Amino acid sequence: MRTAVLIDGAFFIKRIRYFEKHNAYDAKRISSLAFRLSLLHLSQKINGTKQHDSLYRIFFYDCAPLEKKMHNPVSKKLIDFSKSNEAVFRRELHKELIKQRKLALRLGKLSDQLTHWRLKPDVMSKLLKGQIERSDITENDVIIDVKQKGVDMRIALDIASITLKKQADRIVLISGDSDFVPAAKLARREGIDFILDPMWQNIPEDLFEHIDGLRSTYPFSGKR
Repeated sequence: MRTAVLIDGAFFIKRIRYFEKHNAYDAKRISSLAFRLSLLHLSQKINGTKQHDSLYRIFFYDCAPLEKKMHNPVSKKLIDFSKSNEAVFRRELHKELIKQRKLALRLGKLSDQLTHWRLKPDVMSKLLKGQIERSDITENDVIIDVKQKGVDMRIALDIASITLKKQADRIVLISGDSDFVPAAKLARREGIDFILDPMWQNIPEDLFEHIDGLRSTYPFSGKR
């Protein structure tokens, strides 16, 4: 069977960082994991029979990093996000990904309108409980909140395109988002074997009726 692997990049990076905090900004490591974990989906057992499938292509969906300058709302200090660890990591990761065999990088955009500062969750909780005052908040208690634009749409469009053009027999989606359900329904109606890899994150019970299988390939045996 020809298999296409679609990776929700933001979700993938978040989960790898959960498992490997020491590799949070290692672009080569995360790029390598995206490729190797995808290939593991080509070998599996179905009803006790080993099956080895061919790879159609790996699609990795992400956004270019935030690179604008903004003032911290507490200290009024100007922050250049293009020089942040996250921006440097994201640019390097995208360079590494496009070097991978049979991997296509799909980039969405960050929404300027929805980019804003917010209090860290624990600070907000303390503030609401009256444990701290507004005057106690420092510049380190706020973080930038950015929203991706166009990523979910690109994933859905690629699922539909792969399905209707019959470019693959199986689609593996590495994601924890339920927004894929309408596209998954289309794929399954057209005879596609649709597998979800949530990287060991729990999914709602009702999601099982919209997929053909659930399989997480991380961690895997072998040297890291």
